[in-house]
Amino acid sequence: MGEAATTTLTVAKLKALCILNDLSASGKKSELLERLLEAGVDKETLGVEVFDDKTATFHSTLDEDSESVGDEEAVMFSLEDEDTLTPTRSDDEPEMEAADLSDDDSDDDILEAEILDADLVEIDEGESQSEEPLAEPAASPGVSSVRSDSPATLIEMLQKPQVAAVLLTVIILGAGGWYYINNQLEPFTADSLRYGDEMRYAVLDGSFMATEEFVELITDRIETEDDICKIRMMFEGSGEAKITDGQASELSSQGSLDRLGAVRAKGGQGMDWLAVESTNNMDFTGPGKFEIFRHVRSSIPGSDACSGTSLGGDGNGMLTVTRWTELREEVNLATQLDFSASLDGEYQGTAMSYGIGGLLGSLDLLSPGLGLILQPVELSSFFGNEYITKDAIGTSSGWEWRVIGTEKIGSTNMWKVTATQQDVRDLCLGYATMNLWLDGVSPWAVKQSVDVAISSSESNQASCSGWQQRGVDAVLPEGELELHHTFERTYLQRGVKALELGRSYDNRPQANELNPDDDELVAWGVDGLHMPDNSTHRPHPLDTAVVCVSELGSVASGANSALNNDGYIWRAIDEPNGTATEWNISWVATDDTAGWLLYSVEGTADALECEYIAKGTFDDSITHNRESIPEVLSLDAVESRLMSQQRFPSLSGTEALFTTSGSLHEETRMGYLVVVPGSGFGIDITELFDSVNGASTVDVQRKWDSGGWTNQFSLVADASDGRVVGWTHLKSV
Repeated sequence: MGEAATTTLTVAKLKALCILNDLSASGKKSELLERLLEAGVDKETLGVEVFDDKTATFHSTLDEDSESVGDEEAVMFSLEDEDTLTPTRSDDEPEMEAADLSDDDSDDDILEAEILDADLVEIDEGESQSEEPLAEPAASPGVSSVRSDSPATLIEMLQKPQVAAVLLTVIILGAGGWYYINNQLEPFTADSLRYGDEMRYAVLDGSFMATEEFVELITDRIETEDDICKIRMMFEGSGEAKITDGQASELSSQGSLDRLGAVRAKGGQGMDWLAVESTNNMDFTGPGKFEIFRHVRSSIPGSDACSGTSLGGDGNGMLTVTRWTELREEVNLATQLDFSASLDGEYQGTAMSYGIGGLLGSLDLLSPGLGLILQPVELSSFFGNEYITKDAIGTSSGWEWRVIGTEKIGSTNMWKVTATQQDVRDLCLGYATMNLWLDGVSPWAVKQSVDVAISSSESNQASCSGWQQRGVDAVLPEGELELHHTFERTYLQRGVKALELGRSYDNRPQANELNPDDDELVAWGVDGLHMPDNSTHRPHPLDTAVVCVSELGSVASGANSALNNDGYIWRAIDEPNGTATEWNISWVATDDTAGWLLYSVEGTADALECEYIAKGTFDDSITHNRESIPEVLSLDAVESRLMSQQRFPSLSGTEALFTTSGSLHEETRMGYLVVVPGSGFGIDITELFDSVNGASTVDVQRKWDSGGWTNQFSLVADASDGRVVGWTHLKSV
């Protein structure tokens, strides 16, 4: 018969052997024995007994023929009861026959021990020497004698030098064996995000400083008439990062629920995609949580010095950033920023960008990965499948990172990673660094400290090559920026279903749905005067209004001369003014001279009334370059796309650019801009790149008052395909 192996060792001894063999010490006695046998520990050490079919008894795996222990054998002690010896039988007790010990008795009966009071007997030293040694009582047939080759006890095992050395090392390194065993930090690869993942965190030691043009990162979202040259902020509060768990209603266009968790999201062309939605919100509400101070430029004539005296104080602020990542291509479809602030006044706003864009303005264009400093880093997107272990290195989103070792956060060991922003370093802009602490459980960094200092100072760029300096001048604002803060996890909840990026889905928009047909595009750069307008929604489109330039005569001589001799209009914007429309056009001549003209148009195409308002020239040269003007949609075609409530529902309504009936609000302005390679705006972009095509954009703006709020709505779209680049809606009291 095949019976399971048993052992004479106690549970405590088996657990000790498990610890010394790096095995789990949890479970029942049979489980511990099985675990040790599977780990290769020999049966002799384990004191294993096996069932003998011939004798119907259990025998040790040691030599079956060895004799019982002699008189001189040492007595074995038990760790569980070190002071108790095996009791001897008195002469009056009958010997137990083997037949009296049935299998049931040996296995199931509980042996009750009687507690005896011992009488201490003093023995004379000489008397004890004359006594004969007491004879060892004969072993009863039913009880096994102690054998010289019985399994070692825990004390005997610990007395072995090699075992003692291991145990002491464990105790010293881990301040206790169990602590050490249960707190080993294993290398890992970042776990994928899951729908429903949520992490709350504290925002600590936050500080922000911006000067000169960097101030616009704040003032562009806050309406102010002050000439602010420096802003300082101190902030702390709480935050929450979350992955939306989309419901079945988001999959109405799908044939199944396979992509459950994803949400529908609009792209820059206004089409519906399936995407992963992630949100990150921060709350700086409460006394001392948000302080902002501004420095204004000197009012002394001829001086533009920044005042050392600051104005401001306590305020409140809330910020939410929502991102949509398309499932199939894993690209950023859109990013939405919602904010509110209470400073000297009340401010609210929403900013939407499609593709690249975010809180850092032009810095996002310079280095898109720089935006990672503003929220807890998502480990799977940052590290990918890289193994997080000591001295591991890699690059991600413009960051160079290295695992420098482990460090305790509270009582928990974490992997510590340092990361440096390559673009900021290589372009000699200053520095941008992050320290990340990871525990292998959270899909976000458990702790993240950020230190950034960026400056357009020429001294910083002294070691950069010439083309790098020119590139920095083109994109980087003038001034300085510093940002320091720490994120630290306070709560984590994991979702269930992992994100399924890289997977296709039903009814995914196709290229022919996104891009305009060839016959919709106009190559006006060949010999046209301006970008075609053809609008039926505005009373005085540019096609009609441009006639006024020649009718204004000598007062518009510069513009007339340029447009009559192969010049063109590279910038134009209208502004409704009652029954009239004011057009501001910017022109360039073949010799690169350029200027602007403002005039009013009223009446119909058959009976126009044109009125001169103002004109001027540009200090910076503007390049005349017809060959690089791209084919574009007409202003009317872009306008119609933007008015489509199916494509862009957010752009129509009482607090938007267009009415729900398909027209422009009376305050809405339309315009376009053409940028070509060559000199313009203070830089020749052909010096940066070998081949650059021109670009055309359409911009739409509206300003109005409503419900005590001053509103401003602005939008920019690519005229080549109608794709919206981004829009903002700002409100202030």
